[in-house]
Formats: sequence, structure tokens, C-alpha cells
Amino acid sequence: MSEDLMIVQNLIYEIRGQKVMLDFDLTRLYQVETKVLNQAVRRNIKRFPEDFMFQLDNKEFANLKSQIVTSSCKYFNTSRFC
Repeated sequence: MSEDLMIVQNLIYEIRGQKVMLDFDLTRLYQVETKVLNQAVRRNIKRFPEDFMFQLDNKEFANLKSQIVTSSCKYFNTSRFC
């Protein structure tokens, strides 16, 4: 298995029974800011399936954050998550 494939596979999480990638992971892959990625999606929303994106609630975010922070606090761009 290639290293690039392994990197991408490590960025896939299961949330609400769906395999998802987080916006800040996608921005790192595409080397753009999160704001730019989200704006591009909103501008072209008709090109995506209805269930293409959703926002985590506080409980989901806390659960995911604890999983990620455990492995690397540097994952988040701000210390308020660590």
C-alpha cells in the first residue's frame, strides 16, 4: 500500500455511521484554508449530493477531538483544543 494512500486512510473517520473526512484535513491535502474550501463548496453546492457535508454537534466534536488530541495535539491549529 502506498504511503499517500495510508495517509488519506488515516484521515477518514466514522461519524453517524458514515465514513467522513474533516474539512481541515481536506484543506491540508489541497493546501488551502478551511474558509476557502467551505466557501467553494457553498458556491457550488448544487454539484454535491445532499448529504455531502454536515456539521458536528458539540458531543461529536468533543469525542472526535479526544481521539485526535490523544495522538497529536499539533493536529489542531490552535492551543484552545489541547
